[in-house]
Amino acid sequence: MTGWLALLARELRLALRHPADTLAAVLFFVLVAALFPFGIGPAPEALARLAPGALLAAALLAALLPLDRLLGADAEDGSLDQLLLSGLGPAAIAAAKALAHWITTGLPLLAATPVAAAMLNLPVEAWGTAMAALGLAAAFLSLLGTAGAALTLGARRGGVLLPLIVLPLAIPSVIFGAAAIEAAAAGGTARPYLLLLAALVAAATPLAPLAAGAALRGE
Repeated sequence: MTGWLALLARELRLALRHPADTLAAVLFFVLVAALFPFGIGPAPEALARLAPGALLAAALLAALLPLDRLLGADAEDGSLDQLLLSGLGPAAIAAAKALAHWITTGLPLLAATPVAAAMLNLPVEAWGTAMAALGLAAAFLSLLGTAGAALTLGARRGGVLLPLIVLPLAIPSVIFGAAAIEAAAAGGTARPYLLLLAALVAAATPLAPLAAGAALRGE
């Protein structure tokens, strides 16, 4: 456990030293949200109707940006080989990478959610639900993305393959997350949809690191 925590701390320190990936993801998220009023017009009702799906789609696309370097940077400088020889299992390494991605990308996107929600005219009473839905969806994407990054590691045009693998699998999180936000905006209960999102994360938590670990063992 100490080795796993040390690896997690290493990932967080690297992210703090090189914040460009996190900043790019947050700016991408906010800019995509800002583009919607220009594309569909400034009508408040139209923006509010599109806000749930737009928030989820923009956040997940933004969270994809750093995934290409999640394992690729360590593979290029030989750090990944050292990690695999350190005594930590490949699945444990993948789990630490996934958690670090969520902390360094998912949480900043969460902090930017009120800004994007305001641009899309989402009712204020739905902002809390939007943050909860985006947090769970980002966690699901971090797990799927780590497995996808391991599968495409070393592949030619891996950066193109990665979204093609991960995005179709992330569609349920977009559906449930958008439904939760829409329910909250309409004054209903978002709890069933958030529970479904949490179930997706719970299912992916053991399975995605195992899949990533199997891919890393085959490298």
